[in-house]
Amino acid sequence: MPIGRVTQVVDCREAMGMGKGGGIAQRGTISECRYPDVIVVGMSPGRRHVTKPVCDITSGLRQQGVEYSISTLVLNAGSGVPPDAPKVGGAVLGAYFGLTQKEIAQIEKHKVAILHHGNVRSHVVHKVRFILTACDVKAVVVSQSPVDYEDFAKEGVKTSVVMPPADKIRTKGTVMSIVSGVTRGQTPTREKMAEVISSVMKIVKKKDSLE
Repeated sequence: MPIGRVTQVVDCREAMGMGKGGGIAQRGTISECRYPDVIVVGMSPGRRHVTKPVCDITSGLRQQGVEYSISTLVLNAGSGVPPDAPKVGGAVLGAYFGLTQKEIAQIEKHKVAILHHGNVRSHVVHKVRFILTACDVKAVVVSQSPVDYEDFAKEGVKTSVVMPPADKIRTKGTVMSIVSGVTRGQTPTREKMAEVISSVMKIVKKKDSLE
């Protein structure tokens, strides 16, 4: 599939899309590239969970970061909050956020994970914490609600700026960068796309230089 100045090989999803024209990816499916460089992780699709920013981020990265391959994973249980999260809004809906062993393996084999989890600050923090507890990966967090490194550190998440106390660390993975203000269901602005692309390229190139 020719995109930009190079040819990238992208595997189609294991199940057809939903909605008019099959435009929305189904939960529990992945679109993989030839090399495991960057993976974009989105919520399960639904009335309130719109995965649209994930599509735009994936396309933007494939066009700009031509030397790297971008995979996209839509989680099977990407709604609600993790079962071990304290009582926060949304938990009463009966939907628990979770990861399968297959999804953990798919995320961990990539160099960088872009995690998009929407508009509720507490949900974003606990979902990222849950993923990085299971997955040893460098992460770029993309959200609509404003979050900062201290929000994650308070929950035991390792970050590139603020670290939790040694005895409070709960994650294997690390939040390397945060891009907030990306509205759910809308195309990200050029400025936000540039932030995401810059954050990802910085991490990937740094990892490449160390290997």
